[in-house]
Amino acid sequence: MLKNFSGKGEQTVLESISYTSDYEFSNGCRAPPWRQIHGEICYVLVKPHDVETLCITCSAEGVFLNGGKTDNEGEINYERKGEIYKDLVTFLKEKSAKFSENMPKQEKRFSDEKEKKEPTNEPPEKEEAAPVQKAITGSGKRTLEKNQINFGKSQMTKRLEPSLSWKATVRFKEYRSLLRDPQEEKHRRRPERSGPPVKPGRAQLVRKSNEKIEEIISESSSESEEGEEPLDRQEANADLPSEYWQIQKLVKYLKGGNQTATVIALCSMKDFNLAQETCQLAIRDVGGLEVLINLLDTDEVKCKIGSLKILKEISHNPQIRRNIVDLGGLPVMVNTLDSPHKSLKCLAAETIANVAKFRRARQAVRRYGGITKLVALLDCGKSSAEPAQSSLYDARDVEVARCGALALWSCSKSYTNKEAIRKAGGIPLLARLLKTSHENMLIPVVGTLQECASEENYRAAIKAERIIENLVKNLNSENEQLQEHCAMAIYQCAEDKETRDLVRLHGGLKRLASLLDNTDNKERLAAVTGAIWKCSISKENVTKFREYKAIETLVGLLTDQPEEVLVNVVGALGECCQDYENRVLVRKCGGIPPLVNLLVGVNQALLVNVTKAVGACAVEPESMMIIDRLDGVRLLWSLLKNPHPEVKASAAWALCPCIQNTKDAGEMVRSFVGGLELVVNLLKSDNKEVLASVCAAITNIAKDQENLAVITDRGVVPLLSKLANTNNDKLRRHLAEAISRCCMWGRNRVAFGEYKAVAPLVHYLKSDDPNVHRATAQALYQLSEDADNCVTIHENGAVKLLLDMVGSTDQDLQEAAAGCISNIRRLALATEKVAIRRVSYSLLGPSTKKSKLPKYCLMSSWTLTTLHVGNLLCLEHPHVNLKIYRQKRH
Repeated sequence: MLKNFSGKGEQTVLESISYTSDYEFSNGCRAPPWRQIHGEICYVLVKPHDVETLCITCSAEGVFLNGGKTDNEGEINYERKGEIYKDLVTFLKEKSAKFSENMPKQEKRFSDEKEKKEPTNEPPEKEEAAPVQKAITGSGKRTLEKNQINFGKSQMTKRLEPSLSWKATVRFKEYRSLLRDPQEEKHRRRPERSGPPVKPGRAQLVRKSNEKIEEIISESSSESEEGEEPLDRQEANADLPSEYWQIQKLVKYLKGGNQTATVIALCSMKDFNLAQETCQLAIRDVGGLEVLINLLDTDEVKCKIGSLKILKEISHNPQIRRNIVDLGGLPVMVNTLDSPHKSLKCLAAETIANVAKFRRARQAVRRYGGITKLVALLDCGKSSAEPAQSSLYDARDVEVARCGALALWSCSKSYTNKEAIRKAGGIPLLARLLKTSHENMLIPVVGTLQECASEENYRAAIKAERIIENLVKNLNSENEQLQEHCAMAIYQCAEDKETRDLVRLHGGLKRLASLLDNTDNKERLAAVTGAIWKCSISKENVTKFREYKAIETLVGLLTDQPEEVLVNVVGALGECCQDYENRVLVRKCGGIPPLVNLLVGVNQALLVNVTKAVGACAVEPESMMIIDRLDGVRLLWSLLKNPHPEVKASAAWALCPCIQNTKDAGEMVRSFVGGLELVVNLLKSDNKEVLASVCAAITNIAKDQENLAVITDRGVVPLLSKLANTNNDKLRRHLAEAISRCCMWGRNRVAFGEYKAVAPLVHYLKSDDPNVHRATAQALYQLSEDADNCVTIHENGAVKLLLDMVGSTDQDLQEAAAGCISNIRRLALATEKVAIRRVSYSLLGPSTKKSKLPKYCLMSSWTLTTLHVGNLLCLEHPHVNLKIYRQKRH
C-alpha cells in the first residue's frame, strides 16, 4: 500500500519501496529459511526523499534497520543496527521528516486501502492466541472445553505468520482424538461420536531435537497434514511412544479432576522424563500448558508447586518457552514472586529464568514489574555473605537469592533490563552475594555481573563496590564454570584502565596466565584469553604476562582452536607486540606464519585483530622479511576490498609499517595490480577510521616519486581536498601528513589551493593535539611554496598561531612553523618593496631620487625592511635566537 503513495512528486511519501526478494515461500515469508528460524519475515528497501536508502528487516518482533546489502553478491547484513519499531510506518516516521510530513495527507487513503484488503467475514473470536486466564477453583471441576471450542472456531484462514511459537488454536476435536490411545479406540468404538472422523494431524508434529529447516517453516501450517491419507496418519501415530499417550491422559485428569486428582496427576506427570521432547510436546499438544498456567491462579499451594515444577522442566524447550509467553504465563509467574512461600518464589524465579531467553519474554518480565521483584529476592540477609549454617531457614534464603540471580541473569541480556536492575539497587546486592562461599550462588551472580558490565554505568558501579577484588578471588575456585564467568566479567570490565590495574594488584594476571594451560574447556579458554587480551592494553600488564610466560603459551594457541578463542588470542598478541621484546619473542616462537595464515579467514573480529598483530610485528625488520616471504603484504592489500569498514581500516594501518620496513617498497607497491587505484578510491568512504588509515597509507606510498605520480593521476588531490573540512583530530593529523607528501610532485601544491584545501588546514592549528600541530605545520610549509597559498594562509590568521609554535620544544614542529613564516615574510617583503616604489614614483615622479623621498616613505620602507630581516634572521637560527625572539627584540 505504501508503494501506491510512492514515486516522484511533492506529495508522495517515499521515492520507492520494494522487497529485496521477489520469491515468496508457501507460508508468506520472503526471508530465507535459515533466517525464518529467527522469526524474520522479509526485507524491504526504502528510499525516502530526504535520507539515504534504508534496508529494513520485518520480523515477528517488529521492524528494525539492518546492515544493508553487502558487496558479496547483494547479500544482506542481517545484524540489527537500531531500535525495534512496531510497524513500518512508525519506523519511517522516525527516520524521515518528509515521510512524517506527507504521511498524514495520505492517512485516509491508506486506511481505506487497508480496510479493503482486510477480510470482513472473520469470526468474532479473533484472538486465537489469547491466554486462558480463568483460574481453576479448589474443587477443580471447571473445565476448559468451552474455551477450546472457541479456539477451534477461530482457526486462521489466512497464511500463517512465520512465528516459531505454537498458536493456541488447536481444535477441540483434535484434542479429543489425541486423548485416546489408538489401540483403545479400536476396541471401544463409542457410538455417541458422530460427524466426520477427526484428523489427528497434530500427533505427527513431534519434533526431534535437531529440527530440519523444512519442518520449522511449516510448523504452524496444517494444510499438508490434513491432506494425507488415513493410513499414513495411523502409521505416524503408531510411531509415537507410549509416554505420549499416557501424559495426554494425565492432562485430561488435570482438566476435569478435583483438587486431590489434580495433585495426583501433577505428581504422576512429574515422574515422567520431562527433559524428553516427546513428553514436552505431549503436554503442549493436548492443551496442558493452558491448564498448568491456570493452576498458578488458584489458592492451592500444592497445585501451584506441582505446576511450577513441571513448567520449570519443560520450559527448557524453545517452543514451549514461546507458548508460555503467548498464553500469558509470565504475568502470573511474576505475581507468584510476592508469595510468602519460599518454595514458590524459587520455582517461579527459576521458571522465569528458563522462559526469559528471548527478547519478547524479557520485555514482558520488565513490563509486569518482574525486575524489581527479582532484585528484592537477592536480599537474603547475612546468610548470603557467610556459609549457611545448619538452619533450614538460612539455606532457603540462600536458595531464594540464587533463583533470583538466575532469573536476573537471563533478563540482563537486554539493555533496558540492565538499567532497570541498576535503578532497582541490584549492584550492591550482587556485590554482597559475591562474597558468599556457595558456588551455586556465585555462578548466576557473576553471570549477571558479566552481562551488565558491558555498560559503562555498570563498570563505574562495579569499581565503586570493589567487585573486581572478589572476581579475581573467585578465579582461584576449582569450579570451571565459575572461573569462566569470572574471566568473562573481567573481560567486560577491563575496558577501563583502573580496572586493569586492580586485576594486576590483586594477583589476577598470574592466575589468568596459569589457566591458559588447560585447553580442554573451550568456553573457559575463550573467556580467559579474552580477559588477557583486555588486560594487555596496559603496558605494565604486558610486562607481567611476559614474566609469567603467557606470550609463548598464546603463540601455541594460534592453531587448532575455535574462532572465539583465536579472536582473543590474536587480540592479546596484537597488544603485546607493541613492545620490541615481545615482537622478538613472537618471532622466535614461530608465531608469524600462523598469524599470516589467519589473514585468509572470513571472521570480521578475527581479521581486525590479525591485521593489527601482523602490523605490529612488521615494525621489526626481521619479522617483516618473514611476512613478505609468506606473501602477507598481498593478503593485507586484498583485505582493503573487505566489505566491513573495521577490517579495511585495520588492514590499511597494518600496511603502513609494512611499506616503511620493506626494501624497495615502491616497487613492491606497484607490483599489486590495481592496488594504488584501490587505495585512492577508499578516500570516498564515509567511515572516519577508514579515511584516517588510508591517509596514513598514502603518506607512506607517496614517499616513492613514481607511486606519487600514479596516485596523482588517479585523482588523489581533489579527494584529499574534499576531506579537509573535518573536526576529527585523528583524521586531521594523517590527512595533513598525506597533503604534505603529495605537495612534492608537479603542481600538486597549486592544485590543493585551487581545491580550497588550504584555509581549512589553518584551523587545524587550533587543535589541542600536538601531533595535529606538527603535521599541519609541515603541510602549510609545503603549501606556502606557492604564492597564492601564502596569501590564503596569511588571510586566515595562521601567522600568529605559527609564531607561538616556533617556540615549541618539538624540533620538527619548530622548523616547519619557521619555514612557513619565512615563505610568507619573503612574499610580503617583495610585495611591499614594489608597493613603496610605486607610491614614491606616483608622488614625486619617476626621476626623483631616493634621497629626495618624503621622510615618512623612507621610514616606512626602513621599518618594514628591518622588521622582516629581523624575523628572517631569527628564523634562520631558531635555537640561537629563541630567547631574543621570545622577548620580542626585533
